[in-house]
Amino acid sequence: MNTIDRIRTYADELTALRRDLHAHPEIGFEEVRTSGIVAEQLEKFGIEVHRGLGKTGVVGVLRGRPGSRRIGLRADMDALPITEETNLPYRSTVPGKMHACGHDGHTTMLVGAARYLAETRDFDGTAVFVFQPAEEGLGGARAMIADGLFEKFPVDEIYAIHNAPHGPHGVLQVRPGPIMAAADFFDIRITGRGAHAAMPHQGIDPIVVATGLAQAMQSIVSRNSNPLKSAVVSITQIHAGAAYNVIPEGAHLAGTVRTFDAELRKLIAKRIRDLAAGFAAAYGATIEVDLRDVFSVLDNHPEQAAAAAEIASELFGADKVEPNTVPRMGSEDFADMVAAVPGAYAWLGATPGPGLHNASFDFDDSLIPLGAAYLARMVERRAAA
Repeated sequence: MNTIDRIRTYADELTALRRDLHAHPEIGFEEVRTSGIVAEQLEKFGIEVHRGLGKTGVVGVLRGRPGSRRIGLRADMDALPITEETNLPYRSTVPGKMHACGHDGHTTMLVGAARYLAETRDFDGTAVFVFQPAEEGLGGARAMIADGLFEKFPVDEIYAIHNAPHGPHGVLQVRPGPIMAAADFFDIRITGRGAHAAMPHQGIDPIVVATGLAQAMQSIVSRNSNPLKSAVVSITQIHAGAAYNVIPEGAHLAGTVRTFDAELRKLIAKRIRDLAAGFAAAYGATIEVDLRDVFSVLDNHPEQAAAAAEIASELFGADKVEPNTVPRMGSEDFADMVAAVPGAYAWLGATPGPGLHNASFDFDDSLIPLGAAYLARMVERRAAA
């Protein structure tokens, strides 16, 4: 029986686990129930378990035949602060929280791979299963690394997989080099002077400043950055005021910057600060800019990306692999793990449906045996490399 078929024999159990996690979402660093279930599953398979790394992270260690190689596999566990808008029988039971990025499925795939490897033990060396909290912009990978992830559980290589709801179904998409963009988050706080709305000359209107600054920031990509280099500046929040007849004291803009090029990243940060300073001077307001490095560029190592494509081709067929997929402007903190040790990140196409971070999203359960088999085979093959 091949790897995928063997995992399919307990796919119903894995699907039930995934749907239970979906119904009980926990956001970053709050994954207490989720990490507890993961730890219980690993212990049931006879895997050595370590809890509490990076607050709510879990690490499992499984030894195969004698060998010095150690292969890491990572899955993210956290949900998002989104109100689910599906009518699924296993929809979120937690108001304002849902698994809208498929981390419930990623966790389940890694549990499935761990079970397969524990049952077969057909590999050399050691498998290290990393269940990471807080991928969604809260720095879970960095927290685990700061807690000594790779000192306590050293690995020679590490791999991760993410569902791709745009499809094509069952196609593994990977590439050497940059595959996911760097991300900065920003908060811009504007302080003017409040006044009666009928007497605007007595105030400094922070809404006028905020809307003008928001418009000007859209020129950074179109007029300041090299058009051959990808970049995004998105303002995703504007907050100001609470009454019809009051010019408020302040306004708040927030959003994100995405880049692949380090120098362009610095340029965009400088232009945001320069524009803010200019608008502050022009209108007599005070503007504070808080721009934070949240995600690094996810840069796949060539050898590991090639291994991912080769193994996926063996499992799924050569027509089910895109070995040079296009980079995405989304971001992923697995970047910090592959900056520390060689590794590769790949996408696995789902049946096309609502996109990631959409309130109608649901993970495609047919991917569970495929993703679990891919992760398990990475250990079997790369541990013997």
